[in-house]
Amino acid sequence: MSWTILMLFLLIASLRTKKKPEDMTVSVIIPAYNESNTIEHVVNTVRSINYVSETIVVDDGSTDDTAEIAETAGAKVIKHSTNKGKGAAIKTGFKKSNGDIAVFLDGDLHTLTVEQVEKIIKPILNGEADITKTKFKREAGRVTELTAKPLLKFFFPELKFDQPLSGQFAAKRSFLNSINLEDDYGVDVGIVLDADVRGMRVKEVDIGKIDHVMSSLSDLNVVATEVVRTIVDRAMEYGRVTMMDSLGKAIRMGILGLSLITLGVFCIFFIRFIPLNLGLVIAGIGAAVAIFYIARIIRMSFKVIRRSEVRFQTIRSFFYMHSPIIVSGLILIAMLTTLLGAVHVDDGKISIQPNSRNLIIWNQPHENQSIDVRGPYTIDSAVENEYGSMRMPQEALNTLELNYGDSIYINDQKYNITSTLPGEDNIIRTPYTARNYLGIQIGDSISDSDLRNVFKNLYVEKALPISDQNITMDQGFIIKTNNEPGRIVNIYVNNQKVATTVGVLKNGTYTIYVDGSKYKTIQFNDQNPNKTYSIYMGNSLIKVEIGDRVPSDMEFAQSDEGKFLNFVST
Repeated sequence: MSWTILMLFLLIASLRTKKKPEDMTVSVIIPAYNESNTIEHVVNTVRSINYVSETIVVDDGSTDDTAEIAETAGAKVIKHSTNKGKGAAIKTGFKKSNGDIAVFLDGDLHTLTVEQVEKIIKPILNGEADITKTKFKREAGRVTELTAKPLLKFFFPELKFDQPLSGQFAAKRSFLNSINLEDDYGVDVGIVLDADVRGMRVKEVDIGKIDHVMSSLSDLNVVATEVVRTIVDRAMEYGRVTMMDSLGKAIRMGILGLSLITLGVFCIFFIRFIPLNLGLVIAGIGAAVAIFYIARIIRMSFKVIRRSEVRFQTIRSFFYMHSPIIVSGLILIAMLTTLLGAVHVDDGKISIQPNSRNLIIWNQPHENQSIDVRGPYTIDSAVENEYGSMRMPQEALNTLELNYGDSIYINDQKYNITSTLPGEDNIIRTPYTARNYLGIQIGDSISDSDLRNVFKNLYVEKALPISDQNITMDQGFIIKTNNEPGRIVNIYVNNQKVATTVGVLKNGTYTIYVDGSKYKTIQFNDQNPNKTYSIYMGNSLIKVEIGDRVPSDMEFAQSDEGKFLNFVST
């Protein structure tokens, strides 16, 4: 209930603080460079509009008295020591302004009227637009017609503005804060392109006839260069170049083909509810698409490299462009390699049963590690004359909680556990009699998560590391698959703790051995356990202490199953 009230309060507060369009403040920024003949008229026109809260003139390194005239007319003047460019002046003025709406006007408009300025501002104040740009009648327009419009039609065909370049425009501060303003004459078209791509409401308003000071051909050349650079930069940034060139299309289609193959393979092997035939069709279509377009990519790439004078730079550029399809191909190769490694051929029948490795993550550090990857394991026959041993990878022993040198009993036959042969990190070599009893065959693949199920309820004898050099100790366990309530067992020699082990103790009898012979049989009752048992070995007093409860998936062997503990003098 309290959270509901808090959220309601925050909603009401936000509604109160959010300004309505008509309540927004307006700042007018005028970049000016040697505009002493016209700047006074522009400033006076703007300042006569009562809802304009501030008028800022940014003197971009003028060599005349533009700054002084603007200041006398009542504008706030900010000076650049050198000419940095129109965009830089706009950025400076915007940073120093405070209005919710920023209006940008050129400083050379000697016929500017209040009505024209209001046409720029009103659509935003009325909530009709987020950005406004102007179109107007004028004699000039060569940069727009010869450079801007053709490029925009090619890269941004969705734009339908009559005059995409306009020095007069307005925008909400929230939008301008989210984009990077250009430092030069590309600032106007950059704002328009950013707004279009971001889905802002852009309105082109007709402000009638307007007179600019005519620019020289050399000045127009600078403007055209900066406008072209901005349009091309935005086309590359927003993916319009690779969407149109033939190599980019081939790369995209090649990636699509490889992705369809991967999807088809997943449908065949891992997604049960999708029919097999559908998975085959998806993979087949993907293979056809991938082969066709990858062949085109290779052909076009070699043509470009042969024609290029700077081979190294061209190859490096191609690497960056081709890296997505290379990575997609490597993913597919890795998947197919995994599947081919799970192929079984038996009497003319080919079966593929993929098994993934088992990722293990411990919440608490386990044996100085918190993450491990194990399996799967492939069953193979025992090495010649090794009928009494099993070769297992270390990962498998970690899962079974065993070590090299331990023993496992299968159908009353003892098998010593030894290390794998070089290059057989995931192979378990098992004698025929053991495989027959366990129900496994040569070539079977066992996931790590299923390994304990294969060896479930088997008796094992494992060594327990002990700090007393005069005594070694083995312990007998039954392998289980799930954790059950167990006990900590502490071992003391002459009142010094030398080892600790953990296992499940159930009500019943347990036998302690000394040098392989029965020494003492104890009766364990979980409700009323005798917590300490004493054994004498020569001059040493050994105590076995039953401690606190802890979970364990290894069960201590009772008397009819094997040895509970076996102490051996060295």
